[in-house]
Amino acid sequence: MHPRLHAVLAEPRVSPAPSRTWRDWAVIVVLGPAIVVEGIVRPDLPWRVGCVVVVLALLPTLLWRRTAPLAMVVIAFGCTTVAPFVLPGDPCQLFTASFLVVLVHALFRWGSGRDAVIGSFFVVAKVTTAGLVGSVDGGELVAGFAVMFAAATLGVAIRFRAAARLRELDQVKLLERERLARDLHDTVAHHVSAMAIRAQAGIAASATQPGAAVEALHTIEAEASRALAEMRAMVRVLRRDEPADLAPNPQVADIGRLAGQFRTGPAVDVELCGDLGDLPPTVGSALYRLAQESVTNARRHARHATRIEVSVAADDTSVRLRVSDDGEVGAARPAGPPGFGLVGMKERADLLGGTCEAGPDPDRGWTVTAVLPREGVGA
Repeated sequence: MHPRLHAVLAEPRVSPAPSRTWRDWAVIVVLGPAIVVEGIVRPDLPWRVGCVVVVLALLPTLLWRRTAPLAMVVIAFGCTTVAPFVLPGDPCQLFTASFLVVLVHALFRWGSGRDAVIGSFFVVAKVTTAGLVGSVDGGELVAGFAVMFAAATLGVAIRFRAAARLRELDQVKLLERERLARDLHDTVAHHVSAMAIRAQAGIAASATQPGAAVEALHTIEAEASRALAEMRAMVRVLRRDEPADLAPNPQVADIGRLAGQFRTGPAVDVELCGDLGDLPPTVGSALYRLAQESVTNARRHARHATRIEVSVAADDTSVRLRVSDDGEVGAARPAGPPGFGLVGMKERADLLGGTCEAGPDPDRGWTVTAVLPREGVGA
């Protein structure tokens, strides 16, 4: 088998395919009466009752075009291919029967490579049969092939554009996991160093102060539990063979440096509230990274913004980060799918058991809110 043909046949189906929505039912509700009305007002149909009945019977294929694209194409184009030999007229002579083009688009958008090849034979057979039985002339036959080819091309283009978008999102998530792995590596090293120091102190004090040795063992146990939890988180992420970043991990206290980091653009105000002194290094580092990315996005996208407010508040169970700007309404962020920076922020928060959300404010500006559990991966 030719390698290119083998690659086409091996192309898997897009999964998971979207389920039916209210829009699909709305199309059915609109097209149903339209088919009946066309059958009544069109005087040139050879047998209008049969044509209307066949097209109405094929209308529900739109509901399963994503989950079973090949089956729907076989049913629809198989019936319309056989119908001219059974009925006095061709059902596809109805203008409203043009919804069959949507099935061709769905076949190439959601079906596998094998489905697309098999379904193409039924589509070509239908258009060819219409030309042989005289339902269409030569010009209409060429136009029919052109329309079907355009629908298939559009389906392939949207399919691979969506696949490219998913690959880019996966790449962003992988990079964020690598950064988190480096942070966790440094954090685990901190815990192990603390255990070694406490063990040495316990050994030195055990001869004269047995209670100090017991206290050292409790501290070692707590540090070991945190290190184990963070090691389990670290093995869930992938780290490429890159040079290690020897700079110390930034923590919550370093967020205050964002206020004086920029000489131009909107002013950055930082407010830290609550008990932030004993946060695990992973949580502190994540809060700094989230704040830094949020401030960078606000400075880059918030038009005519004069102020960026950063606040961090902690309670007994969680830490809440809020970054907001006063940019123009509707201009704080570009339209379209969420940016890759926001994807990485959500991934980092999710890996630590928290959440990260972003969106426009009712009046003006944009706000990013992240909530992380106080114990981070050890929660």
